[in-house]
Amino acid sequence: MATIIPQPGILDIAPYVGGQSRIDGMAEVVKLSSNENPFGPSDKARAAFARTVHSLHRYPSTDHADLRAAIGEVHGVDPARVICGVGSDEIISFLCNAYAGPGTEVIHTEHGFSMYRISALAAGATPVEVAERDRVVDVDAILAACTDRTRLVFIANPANPTGTMIPAQDAARLADGLPDQALLVLDGAYAEYVADFDGGARLVETRENVVMTRTFSKLYGLGGLRIGWGYGPAPVIDVLNRIRGPFNLSQTQLDTAEAAVRDTEYAARCHSENARLRAWMVEALNGLGVATDTSHANFVLARFPDQAGAEACDEYLKTQGLIVRKVAGYKLPNCLRITVGDEPSCRRVVHAIGQFLSGAA
Repeated sequence: MATIIPQPGILDIAPYVGGQSRIDGMAEVVKLSSNENPFGPSDKARAAFARTVHSLHRYPSTDHADLRAAIGEVHGVDPARVICGVGSDEIISFLCNAYAGPGTEVIHTEHGFSMYRISALAAGATPVEVAERDRVVDVDAILAACTDRTRLVFIANPANPTGTMIPAQDAARLADGLPDQALLVLDGAYAEYVADFDGGARLVETRENVVMTRTFSKLYGLGGLRIGWGYGPAPVIDVLNRIRGPFNLSQTQLDTAEAAVRDTEYAARCHSENARLRAWMVEALNGLGVATDTSHANFVLARFPDQAGAEACDEYLKTQGLIVRKVAGYKLPNCLRITVGDEPSCRRVVHAIGQFLSGAA
């Protein structure tokens, strides 16, 4: 009898594990493990979500025209070259399914988002991990790793879980140095947290081998709805739309995201509060002797002397009802990633870390 087996690569995938959200025995916790906007979505987005209850029996738009138009207007990009998906994760999956496969390679960096490797394996491609330099993407190392089998290169800019980023000129140098058959994918999930940064949109418009992905899950506070988008060369977007399901986004997702992206005043307030509280957290942690890299996102990567110290601190924080993210799975075993929450949450977690370090825990 034949054995039913999946495609090669599937069983090499370790399922993605999200940030912890519960602590046994505690009803009230502060979750700082998933880089969520502590203020949630804007009132305009909430109102748009509520209105869609009256049309739940209707199929949604298949071309996402209204949302693409709003994205184009707010971000200054061509709506015809925008594709929308179930989070930026789906765009990443589309890219791997369309451009990678058996016998090809997909490059990601050692601390990069785990979905790059997962999506590559799901498409039957070989993921190739490239070392970073002091937790920053190393352009020269990526270029040295490219071969005639390279089809996609994924980097997050700013990166998760490090919060570091490379300047525009380095991203351009990477794009220009890739083999002719390869695409550079700039994952901009945290781009909105960087002042005066387009996430790579201008690079997309001046190159034929660059795609940018973005999300509504972070700054816009819509992680629970799963909405993302991509921007790329017209031929690439045409290919991705050929494998996109016609109803991959509900009208609820589309209308809520449109209201969110158009509420630029609310987005600016969230950006400002994040920048203020992130700076405070970094200064406070550094004052406790906890090292951090310069973060350009909505989290801080706290570095401890060793893995045992990071794990012990994490366990103590849990006793205080505080959930942060261990990142050993990202090859950072001595680090804890801490979301920038609201002010009370930020002060509470820093105080608890101070208590742990002082031995008062």
